[in-house]
Amino acid sequence: MKLSQVKAVLQELENISFKLPNGALAPNHFHVTEVGKVTKHFIDCGGTERNEEVVNFQLWNANDYDHRLHPEKLLNIIELSEKALKIADLEIEVEYQAETIGKYGLGFDGKNFLLTNKQTDCLAKDRCGIPVEKTKVKLSTLNDEPCCSPNGSCC
Repeated sequence: MKLSQVKAVLQELENISFKLPNGALAPNHFHVTEVGKVTKHFIDCGGTERNEEVVNFQLWNANDYDHRLHPEKLLNIIELSEKALKIADLEIEVEYQAETIGKYGLGFDGKNFLLTNKQTDCLAKDRCGIPVEKTKVKLSTLNDEPCCSPNGSCC
């Protein structure tokens, strides 16, 4: 989900909620403690130099049960961050405390923001010998007539 999409959603919401991949909701008393721009400059295993930028939200559960983060407050924090950090309309990554700090993608289901699982990947499969996964085809779907029948065309 891009920053512009989050801003548009926040303008329509009365309350903010984040749903974890396991279906549980983050506690109502969470805070967004950071809105930032994260730049990653790296070389992949194939030797290609790469740059990635994302907007980062850090969610934190405080023991402050009397305060709730309202949509207009988060929208204000985002707008301040855009100006101060010169943030473009980038994809959002969310940090949330689990056993360790977890990194998630962000989606929206019409009611809740969804923390979506992220996966690692090799960005240079062609250069480091990872075979391309072959499409599995059921042989019986290749030909209308039975294969290797007396009148078949495959033998």
